[in-house]
Amino acid sequence: MKKLLMNIAAVALAVAVVAPAAAQRPNTLTSAEQRAGWKLLFDGQSFGQWRKYAADAMPEQWSIDREHSAMKLATNTARPGSMQGADIMFAGQQFSNFEVSIDWMIEKGGNSGIMYYVVEEQGKPMYNAAPEVQVLDNWYAGDNKLANHLAGSLYDIKSALPQNAKPAMEWNTIVIRVDNGNVTHTQNGVVVCEYTLWTPEWAELVSRSKFKDWPGFNAGPAKTGYIGLQDHGYAVWFRNIKVREL
Repeated sequence: MKKLLMNIAAVALAVAVVAPAAAQRPNTLTSAEQRAGWKLLFDGQSFGQWRKYAADAMPEQWSIDREHSAMKLATNTARPGSMQGADIMFAGQQFSNFEVSIDWMIEKGGNSGIMYYVVEEQGKPMYNAAPEVQVLDNWYAGDNKLANHLAGSLYDIKSALPQNAKPAMEWNTIVIRVDNGNVTHTQNGVVVCEYTLWTPEWAELVSRSKFKDWPGFNAGPAKTGYIGLQDHGYAVWFRNIKVREL
């Protein structure tokens, strides 16, 4: 019995001294991710090749939040919720078939968006022809009345179901996969939205949306473009922005 107790104690001690696996630091890639072709678009320290849409520099409303290792858009203090003309895009490369993974966090009542296939047009907003994946505080945002305006949805076109976004000031992860027109939104590990660009299905979805008379949506978006982040006048944070081409 004494020997058995000593063996149990030794096992317990061995288990106790095994440190838990270290969590992956924000804005880094694992060896497996690197082998799979993922690339970081944000290093947590600087904006790098990010800049304002249709401009040459980053807008002043954006900053690096060291506490959260994230890029942050400030609230429009003059008119909360009103856009400040501070949409940004990753200008280092355009993408055609790709996966992009982004962690986002939004303030209470906040609204923002992630856009792909962004095409720069002077005098026109970023959302003019680029599909928008909604970023939203589903609980308190004023724009939470329609299902296809909730987080993870293809904004005003197709709802994200099931709806599994986390509350304000908690991190969510969205993965947008675009492969020869077949698009999926995976929110917090669950596929919540699927559709196919440049098809009769797409045309039908657009015809029932606010974009039905927008040429860029009726024809379908461009088949290559930039990745963009929206200024909707609310504080929003983005980190772990990584992409791989398919």
